[in-house]
Amino acid sequence: MLDIHLSNEGSVTGTAARGFPEMPPVLGYAATGEITAYMPPIRGRRCHPHLEWRRYLTRMHTPRIVAMQDVDHSSGRGALFGKVRARISRALGCVAYVTNEAVQDLSANKKLGFQLFSGSVAVSHAQAHVVDFGEPVEMGGLRISCGDLLHGDLHGIHSIPAGYDSQLIRSARGLFHKEPELPRLCGPKGLSVDKLAAALEETAGVLSCH
Repeated sequence: MLDIHLSNEGSVTGTAARGFPEMPPVLGYAATGEITAYMPPIRGRRCHPHLEWRRYLTRMHTPRIVAMQDVDHSSGRGALFGKVRARISRALGCVAYVTNEAVQDLSANKKLGFQLFSGSVAVSHAQAHVVDFGEPVEMGGLRISCGDLLHGDLHGIHSIPAGYDSQLIRSARGLFHKEPELPRLCGPKGLSVDKLAAALEETAGVLSCH
């Protein structure tokens, strides 16, 4: 409807698309970063909190969705996000986490109301830590830039590039008012092709792909 990209673009496919299906949809501005779970930190044997990354989060518009790309050759070795990081992130204005790596503590996060979209689950954090943040990332065929608007629900994740907020609101209002017209025409009185054609023409751009 916004004519930003083709209809087969703008969404995550496969990895990172699975979340809690029973939870409500989430909408937020992407806070991007890169992580690794295989390589240990440059110094020491343990991964320490990346406070600069957390400061970066607080500079983003709210609500926020953390979008982290696992840059390991084989993603999912360990989970950066469990119940502790999810609780901290929620306190910093985040509503969800999107990644091609693993997550953990599913039941605790579901109870917390923090949505996780991930490629897999892992019992261990391994060496998971942030190696970069603020730059564009890519997962499941979707390139995500800092500040992009992300929407996630039981069907997966799709994005609206930064700067389209006002157009998105207008389009959503139009969809809300026009889309119910087609189910109404499919009522007990039956549906003719002429009525269908007229309805599609009247609501062009909303129902054109039905």
